[in-house]
Amino acid sequence: MGRGGDRLRRALRRRRRAGAAGLAVVAALLAVGGTEARASRGGAPPEAKPPPAVVRMVSAPVRIADAATVRLLRPGDRVDVVAAERAGPPRVVAEAARVARVPDPEPAQGVGDGAGGALVVLSVPRETARALVGAGSVSRLAVTLC
Repeated sequence: MGRGGDRLRRALRRRRRAGAAGLAVVAALLAVGGTEARASRGGAPPEAKPPPAVVRMVSAPVRIADAATVRLLRPGDRVDVVAAERAGPPRVVAEAARVARVPDPEPAQGVGDGAGGALVVLSVPRETARALVGAGSVSRLAVTLC
């Protein structure tokens, strides 16, 4: 074959290398710009996972039926809040709630105001705070230290 055959082989090799390089560039473009390309063709973009839900902590003032128990609490303690109803068994309203503040004991209550107990401020998720308010309005609340 001689010189002509060598030139032909080199030309084919260069052509294969150019084709391989072209395919590599196209693959890279599809990998990087695939979502934009799919969206521009009218296809649905890939579904993105929603970010994890952010739990917003709020301060919830809670009246505990036994004032002596509240005097045992300190900020940073973890407590379970239990609602005791006359009609049914006790139920846990909040688990491992952090005690944010224990206000000073209140002065003696007047007879018949029905408040009783002592106040404690808990740091809980917003939904738990709503449950505590609802439970506190219809039942007596107690705490257990965790």
